[in-house]
Amino acid sequence: MPKGALRIAIAQINPTVGDLRSNTSLILKHITQARSAGANIVAFPELAVTGYPPEDLLLKPHFVKENIEACNEIAASTQNITAVYGFIEMDTHLYNSAAIAHDGKIIATHRKYHLPNYGVFDEQRYFNPGTSCNVFTINGVKVGINICEDIWYPQEPISLQCAAGAAVIVNLNGSPFHIGKLKARENMLAARSSENKVHIVYVNLVGGQDELVFDGASVVFTSTGKILTRANQFEEELLIFDLDCDTKIELSNKEPAQSKYSREQEPEWSIAENIHVSNYSPNELPSIQTRKRPHYSGVEEVYRSLVLGTRDYVQKCGFNSVLVALSGGIDSSLVAAIAVDALGPGNVIGLSMPSAYSSKGSTTDTEGLAENLHIRLETIPIQGIFDAMRDALTLQFKGTVSDTTEENMQSRIRGDLVMSMSNKFGWLVLTTGNKSEMAVGYATIYGDMAGGFAVIKDVPKVMVYDLCKHINFRAGTEIIPQSVIEKPPSAELKPDQKDSDTLPSYDILDPILEQYIERDKSYREIKDMGFDPETVKQIINLVDKSEYKRRQSPPGVKITPKNFGRDRRMPISNRYKPF
Repeated sequence: MPKGALRIAIAQINPTVGDLRSNTSLILKHITQARSAGANIVAFPELAVTGYPPEDLLLKPHFVKENIEACNEIAASTQNITAVYGFIEMDTHLYNSAAIAHDGKIIATHRKYHLPNYGVFDEQRYFNPGTSCNVFTINGVKVGINICEDIWYPQEPISLQCAAGAAVIVNLNGSPFHIGKLKARENMLAARSSENKVHIVYVNLVGGQDELVFDGASVVFTSTGKILTRANQFEEELLIFDLDCDTKIELSNKEPAQSKYSREQEPEWSIAENIHVSNYSPNELPSIQTRKRPHYSGVEEVYRSLVLGTRDYVQKCGFNSVLVALSGGIDSSLVAAIAVDALGPGNVIGLSMPSAYSSKGSTTDTEGLAENLHIRLETIPIQGIFDAMRDALTLQFKGTVSDTTEENMQSRIRGDLVMSMSNKFGWLVLTTGNKSEMAVGYATIYGDMAGGFAVIKDVPKVMVYDLCKHINFRAGTEIIPQSVIEKPPSAELKPDQKDSDTLPSYDILDPILEQYIERDKSYREIKDMGFDPETVKQIINLVDKSEYKRRQSPPGVKITPKNFGRDRRMPISNRYKPF
């Protein structure tokens, strides 16, 4: 490559938390491919060696030691290329670090400076902040390395690296997906690149980890704040591109922006020795056509995140097949469709468990869905079991009237049946409750909440309908029966039951839930938006008293800015009343 230009490879990979051996092999494979393509630099995501987030694995000294051994093994493979990859660094403390390796050894590390401790992040539980940053000269171009949160701040380390003459910033990330995140991320990167007149190479993780989905969409911004190239969203990719850099950037004489640390702690920057990494001549390196992969939007983006999150949770937990309880309703239909796209129809089993209250239409819709999805369908009627349970409790329930107890008994029978099938055949049970139901407690603990993974736990009910319509649209045929989409939602646990008997309509419920849960608005603030005061009170009361249920529910894919789980941690024993 000519001086002043870099060929850079972005390795957008899907590591598995804790699987140091497989992660190392994945990294080594991409280093080999990048070197064969003539790359000067190959960059990997944040904590690529361990997977992100490793959580309390970080408290195991032997795990940290093995991660360092893996880091050194990777460094040994870096002949004629510079590799930048995330790992756990340890001296007297732990650091979320990037290794900069070249010609078989680690030449430096960058320790993450800004440690997020909000939302789904709790890095201050484990890591100490870094106190320095470096700039490296690679093929005549000055390059700064930093990690994820570091770039969200306009001050250090990026201000210091640019003041040191960096023409390129390589930023390693584990940035999880939620609706609207990608746009916010790219708006921030455009601002950082243009205000610092620096090229930014943003390398993101891809894949699912418990509740989190990492959407990839790694991107390169030029020094003018424009996108040069973008990797695929929700897919692994090795993205290779050429970057022409202005090597005449002078050191800035301006005072760095005010640090959040004391003057004694303020980071120092230094210049690494010149690194020559490419032995290829320009004639041997034909130019690479850059292209901007489009990112998804709306329900398609949400759908792909649900598919990826489900696939990775199932497979990374060591399961091959899943079981879905099919009721003929819209929620279970959506979950089954997601499971088929994630795992293939041969790995999805549907289980129908009709009762005396199950409508003929629900049975027909269940059979139609299974046929459309090409999945195996098992049927176990529960009426006999339900009658036996009521008979067994005749003496104890004498003098009482039938109520939600009997309704919940049916749900718990179904929960026992799906878990028994799971136990016998090793199938992971996917639960089918949506966010609206989970929010207000419209679910039966140890019943329909029984399972291993809650696919649509963070999907509001109105969005459930949008996703089902989208599935049919993208397939060009009726996958989810139209009758499922059109019929009023019902738990079918008593005669002629409808969700609307108990809850406001979902087009009213969901906006109130969004304000209360995701935006932390008060009763008065929500009421003043024009919602009926009594309805707002009812919903808030239902949300607050259902915390104990949610705490016992399985994890599920996060798609909103605030989910039930890592994002929102409310006390169960709680007497605060907002009105």
